[in-house]
Amino acid sequence: MTTTAETADPGRVLDPGPGPGRVLSRTALHASLSDPTLDTMNFLNEVTSRYPDAISFAPGRPYEGDFDVAQIPGLIDTYLDHLRGLGHSEDRIRTALYQYGETAGQIRDLVARMLEVDEDLIVDPAAVVVTVGCQEAIVLALRTLFRDPRDVLLVDSPCYVGITGAASLLGIPVVAVPGGDDGVSLEGLDRAVREIEAGGRRARALYVVPDCSNPSGVSMSRAKRTELLDAAAQADLLILEDNPYGVFSTVRHPTLKSLDTDRRVLYLGSFAKTAFPGARVGFVVADQGVESADGGPPTLLAAELAKVKSMVTVNTSSLSQAAVAGLLLRGGGGLRRANEASARHYRRTMALLRDTLAEELPPGAPESAGVGWNDPRGGFFLTLDVPFPADEAALRRSAQEYGVIWTPMRHFHLDAAGDRRIRLSCSYLTTAEAVEGARRLARFIRDTGSRAG
Repeated sequence: MTTTAETADPGRVLDPGPGPGRVLSRTALHASLSDPTLDTMNFLNEVTSRYPDAISFAPGRPYEGDFDVAQIPGLIDTYLDHLRGLGHSEDRIRTALYQYGETAGQIRDLVARMLEVDEDLIVDPAAVVVTVGCQEAIVLALRTLFRDPRDVLLVDSPCYVGITGAASLLGIPVVAVPGGDDGVSLEGLDRAVREIEAGGRRARALYVVPDCSNPSGVSMSRAKRTELLDAAAQADLLILEDNPYGVFSTVRHPTLKSLDTDRRVLYLGSFAKTAFPGARVGFVVADQGVESADGGPPTLLAAELAKVKSMVTVNTSSLSQAAVAGLLLRGGGGLRRANEASARHYRRTMALLRDTLAEELPPGAPESAGVGWNDPRGGFFLTLDVPFPADEAALRRSAQEYGVIWTPMRHFHLDAAGDRRIRLSCSYLTTAEAVEGARRLARFIRDTGSRAG
């Protein structure tokens, strides 16, 4: 998941040259900047750019073989035609594209329609805030919900580094709840809540990715989703449901939000995988009520998130919103149909990856001791156990000597549980690259495992 310019090296040593040079004390900067989580993206950038000829299973990017630069102006034109069809004047359309625009977003009605078409989820457009990628949605939700250091964020472990990194930036304490083959452990959740409360703090919210999660690829069953909502109600927890990969799942389950009768779930979404990352458009559905300051009727939580957004990014790019809106309009309101070809590509690539690993590292063979992988129901990721420490030194050796890059799972854990596991993303590769990459990876595992043994 590469997020900055791949040629940049923000960790380079500064040579101030002759004369006085201002060097700030690290202790004078925010403590989160010493959190290893914040180095994860830059580390992967550095490895990927340093070994450009290596096959990389690291980026959580969508496949770009079907991207067409010439399509983007047409998407914007589709949205402009839509606005004209609604009776908007040319002056109003010009303002919509050129000016800042409404903080909460210009395409909230289309996002709400997409959720109805794709997820059978009915939401009020006023409960939607369009954000600069889902990462901003995460930051807005955390900043709004967490009042002071006594409020604790629970995360399903292993979990996406974007949530733990954002919590670190905001000074929000995080407690990991162990996950299994069916998602977050309800027993572990109950235990964590009790321990937090016993320490005089409050478990405020739980972050989960119920469909094809990043990094593990695990999905929750429908029964588990219902049980989780019941457990959250009993513990008085809010749930942050992040769903970037549900469209690509081979088994369609209802979202937690669509099962939510208590308005306990904030739904986080992204168009990075279903449209394209360059748009940098995401959203959050926050339909919870908030007491009015003047004693009037409650307002929507979405309006409170918009206040925070007005002091962060002000608004989401009108041009980016227009491009995403064009995709939605061309897709009949949703994006599942538009992503059918991509979903087939991801399923085929992941199947080839698993099959090649099974050929190269057959179960039961001496060279396969300590090696195993899971079988996700779609999405971008799978996880693989190895018989040696999967650390940065091993990754560099893999890239330099074997021409294959992967992601250490230790980046997604708050403890040492992922030290001998790696994450593989098959989304960005062609089928041929996935097969060759799996062969290179198998050679690296066999050779490294034999040395470790």
